[in-house]
Amino acid sequence: MLQEKLSGYRIILASNSPRRQQFFKDFGLDFEIRIKEVDEIYSDRLHHSDISDYLAQLKALPFKEELADNEILITSDTIVWHNGQALGKPRTHQEAVAMLESLSGKTHEVITSICFTSKKLEKTVNAVTKVHFKELTLEEINYYVTTYKPFDKAGAYGIQEWIGYIGVTSIEGSYFNVMGLPTHLLYSTLLSMIE
Repeated sequence: MLQEKLSGYRIILASNSPRRQQFFKDFGLDFEIRIKEVDEIYSDRLHHSDISDYLAQLKALPFKEELADNEILITSDTIVWHNGQALGKPRTHQEAVAMLESLSGKTHEVITSICFTSKKLEKTVNAVTKVHFKELTLEEINYYVTTYKPFDKAGAYGIQEWIGYIGVTSIEGSYFNVMGLPTHLLYSTLLSMIE
């Protein structure tokens, strides 16, 4: 249905994330992937959703001069917000373990921002989901990090993986947001841009 409404538009997804790419396929969208590397650096004055909003917009910058009239570029960023700081993607096994130990037994927020950019318009939306973990044992954490290698995931976990099955006791908000894309916002914002 969405694809029919978007006929005449070319959708560009600027993301290497297999999960985001799968969401677009599941929506039945025709899209192309274009990647431009950016340094994901932000001011420490930014907090909470301002960080993910800024990074999603930053990822759109290299494309702005080359967009055609009928193209809509979609960039996105996800952070885990915990104890007043943003947790990004872990670089090492030790970092991943430390992140999961800090989340164990507590509630954190997952924030995903989506930036929609066309030749005439830029619009950024975001969603916040609260996620609660049970007390995780070090054995569980080490098993997960060793087996699933969550180095491409903010906060060192994927809710759709083993650690989500055994560790997440409740969520408040969009499940798909925790996976990296608030699909309800993707749908409603794309519709609003073509009306």
